Amino acid sequence: MTYCVGFLLESGLVFASDSRTNAGVDYISSYSKMHVFQPAPDRLFVLMAAGNLGTTQAVLNRIRRDLALDDAAASAEILSAVNDGPASASPARPRSPGTAAESHDLLTARYLFEAADYVGRLSVAVQRAYSTSLQQAGASGEASFILGGQIAGQPHGLYLIYPQGNAIMATPETPFLQIGESKYGKPPLDYVGHTRLSLEDAARLCLVSQIVTRRSNLTVGPPFEIALVPADELRVSRRLKLDKDHSQVTRSMEIWARNLQETLSKLPRFQWEEDPL
Repeated sequence: MTYCVGFLLESGLVFASDSRTNAGVDYISSYSKMHVFQPAPDRLFVLMAAGNLGTTQAVLNRIRRDLALDDAAASAEILSAVNDGPASASPARPRSPGTAAESHDLLTARYLFEAADYVGRLSVAVQRAYSTSLQQAGASGEASFILGGQIAGQPHGLYLIYPQGNAIMATPETPFLQIGESKYGKPPLDYVGHTRLSLEDAARLCLVSQIVTRRSNLTVGPPFEIALVPADELRVSRRLKLDKDHSQVTRSMEIWARNLQETLSKLPRFQWEEDPL
């Protein structure tokens, strides 16, 4: 299992993920769940994944394949223009599942929701390809994703892509999206989070959300990854990878716990404490 959270802010986007994929008494594995794509200067995407590792890796491989084919096709077109002849040697471009009108990928999408649709279709196609064998083994191939970023001329945004391929977007009223083991890390986000936070404050809050989840659930664990994407800059301004002993993690955990203890001592007394018999 894993835990990923994306936060939509007026000033940009914040992403945070853990790296644990399997946990047991004798086996723990770690894989990065955060992936950055910038297929052209006018667009930037950050994709986080949770669920069946085989599904998520297959989706990522298909995304990279499609981008590589886009590059090859573009190079062939340039060569053809230079030679003033047909691009007869250009490779055929296998499109993602869907109709011709739906065949956008990360390079050709005009809007962020088209990129989310593309990732959703890839995920469904991979799940269908292995559904029979997975069902026979009693396993699930489901995966979910958080996709965020910006295309030049469009606002920055954030989408949660369900295993069924459909997606919902973050809004000012619901500015954060979570996948994986999300319930433990939700209270800090609910109580403190809002779209007017700075990128740095939102990153600290997302890290706390990761830390408290790790405290309550063995299937979530470091290294924790954090990425900050300022609005309208089409770049990742900061990206961190924090091990469990990193000072940012240990100090955040200590300060958060200490302040909770101090808050507990300040809560209203029960009536029998204030007016004992």
